[in-house]
Amino acid sequence: MSVFTEVSFWICVVLGYVIGSTPIGWIAGKLKGIDIREHGSGNIGATNVLRTLGKPIGYTTLALDVIKGIIPVAIAMGFSNDGIIHVGTAIATILGHNFTFWLKFKGGKGIATTAGTMLPLVPWALLIAVSLWIICFLVTRYVSIGSIAAASVIPIVEFTRAIISDRWNWPVLIYTLVLCALALWKHRGNIQRLRNGTEAKFTKKSKKAAASS
Repeated sequence: MSVFTEVSFWICVVLGYVIGSTPIGWIAGKLKGIDIREHGSGNIGATNVLRTLGKPIGYTTLALDVIKGIIPVAIAMGFSNDGIIHVGTAIATILGHNFTFWLKFKGGKGIATTAGTMLPLVPWALLIAVSLWIICFLVTRYVSIGSIAAASVIPIVEFTRAIISDRWNWPVLIYTLVLCALALWKHRGNIQRLRNGTEAKFTKKSKKAAASS
């Protein structure tokens, strides 16, 4: 790696981490006068924001978490053709969301931001993962099951593509394995609750309940 490439790598990685660290869900809670970490699951991600603050704010948080995943990777891809720089930036962005320095290195689970980093790098894997998430969520009503299934299928898709095409893009393949590992690690609590039968489902409120809430 040349000096220029090494400098470019670290510039993009630091940029990715800083942008990824922006705690959108926490900011949304503060704008509504609450600390989102003290409500619901205590997570700063879009799912807890949606449950706690409602659909408009929840969906806005989701969109912004995706966008903050796209931006650093898009910058890195415009700045350099080196796949290692692209992948390093993507992983740094996700780590920024998961371990944000703004909140003492405690952040969200990174699913939306991960999806944002995937869009420029592995769009087909993202499409399949999102489709699987939707199916799992509609069938089970568990956000966590959809997220775990989606994360698990990403490396399967990319390794299958590599085998079929005989094109082994190792930085990207390693990236998909890291994504899967990070998602499973951040969902370890959900996995335990699923085993115990205590994981919260997303349920639709009845009109009567909605009117009284």
